[in-house]
Amino acid sequence: MHIPDGLLSIPVALIGWILLIALVGIALRQTRKELGDRQIPLMGILAAFIFAAQMINFPVTGGTSGHLLGGALVAILLGPWAAVLVMTSVIGVQGLLFQDGGLLAMGFNIFNMGIVSAFVGYGTYNFIRRILGTSPTVQLIGTGIGAWLGVVLAAALTALELAVSGTSPLNIALPAMVGIHVLIGIGEALISVAAVAFVRQTRPDLIGSSAKTASSGSGWIAVGLLIAIGIAFASPLASKSPDGLDSVAQQNGFSDKAQSAPYQVLPDYTVPFIHDEAATTIAAGVIGVLVVAGLGYGVAKMSARKSKDMLDSTTN
Repeated sequence: MHIPDGLLSIPVALIGWILLIALVGIALRQTRKELGDRQIPLMGILAAFIFAAQMINFPVTGGTSGHLLGGALVAILLGPWAAVLVMTSVIGVQGLLFQDGGLLAMGFNIFNMGIVSAFVGYGTYNFIRRILGTSPTVQLIGTGIGAWLGVVLAAALTALELAVSGTSPLNIALPAMVGIHVLIGIGEALISVAAVAFVRQTRPDLIGSSAKTASSGSGWIAVGLLIAIGIAFASPLASKSPDGLDSVAQQNGFSDKAQSAPYQVLPDYTVPFIHDEAATTIAAGVIGVLVVAGLGYGVAKMSARKSKDMLDSTTN
């Protein structure tokens, strides 16, 4: 669902950036209050996992593929404001380093895929738990429905942005985007449920607010990073079919409006000097995993340090 430049008008793209900057600023303030010491490395590991998982496109229907967004998953594990920072790190690196999504469109790419999916998924998850209880089964049901709904609403917002930009009429873009992402959302739900179930079985203390007081130890950090790298090694197996937005653009005649990035670093998840198709994808994936893990950890560490500095200044 990464929007390339050219599909959004400049005014619409600027609104996306304004929203992003404002919400990231709020997220930084909120996480200073909410982050526990044990959540800092978890932010880096989750960022790495989401980046790697987004490289694995799965087939949907009619020659279309989809991939995990991950906002709901991160929000359920860490809370929505921490998810804003994680998803901003992931999607920002995808755009800046891998030219996946436009630079002007990055504001709405992060807003749609990262922020909307996080808050919708988290809100749905909590709503279902309040109604049905807090059993493990209900937790997984809430995860699945929240993840699915986050994808569908992100797709609907993308269609609205395309329509306001004059790229595609809403009566065409909306049913096309929502129709295909209703199916993609099923994959999102299954992956998110599997991830939460795995964490519940292995480290239930890392879920939600309990992660603030989770037991220490570097073993789970290493395991988490190895899982992310392992997923990157599987990336050559991903479906080559266009994803939901690309497919809609091709079918509705506005794919030619997409503009290429003004520069290339690791374009389309390849390393320029590695010519083997599988090896170059794996190498790019591993690089991305390490960069995103470091960035996610660094952002969390910076936020926690500022919180400590503010606390010290008020007590002195």
